[in-house]
Amino acid sequence: MPINQGQQLETYSCEHPQEVLLVKLKIDDQLDEVMIFKGFSSSLMRSTAFDPDVSVISDRAEILSIDRLTAPYQPDQPNYIQQDITWKEFTLTADN
Repeated sequence: MPINQGQQLETYSCEHPQEVLLVKLKIDDQLDEVMIFKGFSSSLMRSTAFDPDVSVISDRAEILSIDRLTAPYQPDQPNYIQQDITWKEFTLTADN
């Protein structure tokens, strides 16, 4: 069974613990922002299930952009590595 986009992003974040991913997405015409760090996802705009096995990024999600930031994330002084990455760009660079 193929893994979904959320699982791919969580796997990437486990493999790159020095990074935080900030994902802007749309699910059923609802905008959301999800932060992913060390394999864990949390919505910044909606409630997040307590169970880490429940994916925050559903299969219906359309990823609008991904920002890569250095960890630890500091909202008052974010340190961007790369901004506004498309899903296609991310998957191409993540595979290398």
